[in-house]
Amino acid sequence: MDNISIQRIYRILFQYYGKQGWWPGETEFEISIGAILTQSVSWRNVEIAISNLKQKYFLIPEVLNSKGVEEIASLIKSTGYFNQKAKKVKNFLEWFLKYDFSFDILKGMDTKTLREELLLINGIGPETADSILLYALSKKTFVIDAYTKRIFTRVGILSGKENYTQMQKIFHNRFKGGIQDYNEYHALIVKHGKDVCKKKPLCDGCCIAENCNGVME
Repeated sequence: MDNISIQRIYRILFQYYGKQGWWPGETEFEISIGAILTQSVSWRNVEIAISNLKQKYFLIPEVLNSKGVEEIASLIKSTGYFNQKAKKVKNFLEWFLKYDFSFDILKGMDTKTLREELLLINGIGPETADSILLYALSKKTFVIDAYTKRIFTRVGILSGKENYTQMQKIFHNRFKGGIQDYNEYHALIVKHGKDVCKKKPLCDGCCIAENCNGVME
């Protein structure tokens, strides 16, 4: 098996799948709420919740902030743990209010400070924070998820023992690209992880199979 780089895997995946155009969402606020709701659930379930919120015209920060946890929870049941997620949404809104619900203000902040503040919000972890930073605020930070760990452990770039921060540092150090490349790479990883590099991988149809160590339990 030849050694393969993070950079090369990006080129192979991009050539194989093409541009993904992620993250789903029409506005910065919709993207941010989607990032919170997609924790531990498929995006298909999040789409149902987002649609419910849109039908009520709730996907406006000032409007959603005026609603109670129970009312929000009733509209996001498809995402699972809906009471907890409704509280997380309210926690995010409480923080966002300090910046007058302005994404322009957030975009003007440095990434490190903004990320630290997001991580202080109860219910916002690293993956959610980085998704908001990258997709809603166009900040250059690599999003790490379960697909990333699975794929890059199988190809031998990760050991499988790294924590989130360590995995992210590896990508920041080894992947040379701009914000759009970070966006595309994460989307490609999700695409490949969902369709091919599953828990039980479909190796026969894998575009990077020749560089893979095989199944990771």
